[in-house]
Amino acid sequence: MFPAFPFTLGGEPEICFLPMDYKAEKITPYGSSESKTEQVREMFDSIAPAYDFMNRAMTFGIDKIWRRKAVAKLKKYGVKSILDVATGTGDLALLLYRKLKPERISGIDLSEGMLAIAREKAKTAGLASVIDFEVGDCLALKYGEGTFDAVTVAYGVRNFEHLEQGYAEMFRVLSKGGVLCVIELSTPRNPLCLAFYRFYTRYLIPFVGRLVSKDTRAYSYLPESIAAVPQGEEMLDIMRRAGFTGCRCYPLTFGTCTIYMGEKKQ
Repeated sequence: MFPAFPFTLGGEPEICFLPMDYKAEKITPYGSSESKTEQVREMFDSIAPAYDFMNRAMTFGIDKIWRRKAVAKLKKYGVKSILDVATGTGDLALLLYRKLKPERISGIDLSEGMLAIAREKAKTAGLASVIDFEVGDCLALKYGEGTFDAVTVAYGVRNFEHLEQGYAEMFRVLSKGGVLCVIELSTPRNPLCLAFYRFYTRYLIPFVGRLVSKDTRAYSYLPESIAAVPQGEEMLDIMRRAGFTGCRCYPLTFGTCTIYMGEKKQ
């Protein structure tokens, strides 16, 4: 944190903290002059048809286990309304409803291509009336303050153009006593695991991605964005800066994925 300058409110000195820049915000799918938000939208529209297959292939299906662990951690909160940010093809939103049975779930994503698949899944599962999928930007959520009991994000934070703004918006729409749950890919610390992980993410994933998807750049962006996104205590610090309390993290599968959680104080 970098203090800007002291100022006073009601005679009491306060310290203002300037927003920080993060490496992940500078990593973009195509390196074009468009904003990261627009590039991410374009990328996911491009890879939407292959997205679910690639998710299963890249993680050997373990991504399903990671989602289930995150949902299990939310069970004790008894949430009735959930916002799923970067909902993608809707896997987490559908699982949240099946396991937690909230009154409503809103899933937002930048990509209409991904949302079309999510809506079809919800329709097939008979859940189209309780899960609403629509285009939305995490940096400017349309919902009012305190709208949701829980906010979730699965594998989407590294795609935020402005991390602190995204967390601030999620904090704003969360009700007092509500909970944030973030699932994000991360880098293992064990040297042996790290060596295999780097080979797998830098070479195998881009190779398979080029075979399956027409977008050759998308699966090179993936390992770059994972390496750049804040992890562990650094991610928790961003959450605290946004106002979250009780922030903690749970590394999974040798540290290749991490669940982050925090609450909005009553």
